[in-house]
Amino acid sequence: MMAITEDVFLFLCILSSACALYKQWVSDTNFENATNWDKDLVPCGSDQVEFPEQTKVAVYVGAAHALSGMILPMDGEFILASRAGFSITEGHDPACGEGVITQFKDHNSLKWFDPALWKAAASLDDLHRGSYLFFVHEESVPCQHDDAVFRDASSFRVDISANGGSVLVKSVSILGQTFSNNFDFSHYMASSLGKLQFHGSSSLRVDGSACNDPTGCPCGNSANRDWICANIECSQLDCKKPLHPVGHCCDVCGAIVTIQFSANFNLESYRQHMQNLFLSLPNYRSLQMALSKVSKTHRLLGVIPYETTHEIQVVLQDQNAGPASGMLAEALAREVLKDASAHGSELGIDRAEFHASSGASSSDVSAAIAGNVAAGVLGTLAVLAFIVLMVVLHRRGRLSMPHLPSLRRRRKDGEIGEPGGPIDHGFDNPMFEKTNMIPDVPGLYGVESLNTITLTQSGVHFINPVYDETDFSA
Repeated sequence: MMAITEDVFLFLCILSSACALYKQWVSDTNFENATNWDKDLVPCGSDQVEFPEQTKVAVYVGAAHALSGMILPMDGEFILASRAGFSITEGHDPACGEGVITQFKDHNSLKWFDPALWKAAASLDDLHRGSYLFFVHEESVPCQHDDAVFRDASSFRVDISANGGSVLVKSVSILGQTFSNNFDFSHYMASSLGKLQFHGSSSLRVDGSACNDPTGCPCGNSANRDWICANIECSQLDCKKPLHPVGHCCDVCGAIVTIQFSANFNLESYRQHMQNLFLSLPNYRSLQMALSKVSKTHRLLGVIPYETTHEIQVVLQDQNAGPASGMLAEALAREVLKDASAHGSELGIDRAEFHASSGASSSDVSAAIAGNVAAGVLGTLAVLAFIVLMVVLHRRGRLSMPHLPSLRRRRKDGEIGEPGGPIDHGFDNPMFEKTNMIPDVPGLYGVESLNTITLTQSGVHFINPVYDETDFSA
């Protein structure tokens, strides 16, 4: 069933924009939201409502309300749902009590680049179900190929100040209307309602283009990293070696898996693969996974950049803090590497490695093997160097070496027979065992030539007439 689900998801990614990510703004300026009031209570019949004079806000009203009074701002709007409105009552509402003066909170400080104000999901249905995705900080806010969603039946106010002239997204949905081209959206931004909802030094542009690369696309928010991280407060960590993911403002306890991918890798199908195979298991449900395509700059001598490549970054983070934080993420990282090793060709993974906040990494085993090989090579070289040194010292006379025993079989004491006894010739030699080897030719070697051959205990001796002192000239 898991394989079928992944195949269907991949099929939808190819045919449509099913692979697009949806980032939803979580704040609102709704009248019925108790957190929008300084008393943290929705005003009732005995209360008097005040909007600060300089407030610029569009407030969504979803129901009818009775109040004792209301002070309105200089510039603002009410967006009234069906049958919504206000009425002023005299006296006190028994269900409301004595009544208070309650003030609407200021929303000018809410920033587009605040990761805490966005929720991400793979589909609109997931947004409605609350099935959210975890991302690094730079990708927690809408990326250039994402759909920015403002909830139906709600209004908002957001500061879109950024580095540069504009913030780029794929589409924007407001009050149930989706803008997928900049022509229509620019008209909305120019309206009085658009000016109350969006403010700041930059503009929001709708490009309408989805990511057409199945391996993923860069988010495009790195230029506004300082705006993003200005809204983040990093917490104290207890792990041994905190990790710093690409695109994140803070160090984390957990593990980072880095994947080198091929052309048939699909980022969103791999996200589903990870979710179905690992994160849905009870053991790993407390983990958060941030999956993204990031850039890696290669530097000559660690200083001079000469090449930029892309890789897949998988951040695994424990939600539970404490001394053991990161251990569960490390266990999952090892499982991910086993899965990549077994199914890498099917998933489009060429190579994978991990680093954990415990200090462990996938290179430990490789390093141990390399260390053993290096030790063996160094040992062999040391032995060869020692032998060469001994030979050189011996040849220079600085080192005396014992004589090596002869390869010939030595006789033991007592093996040599008595004089006149049988002679041990050692082995058969036909040259010396034939009795007619010396021809019987008188005078050929002199008169006494045949009598000059003698056998002794040390061997055969004969007189050579060439060197004999006898005068043969007579």
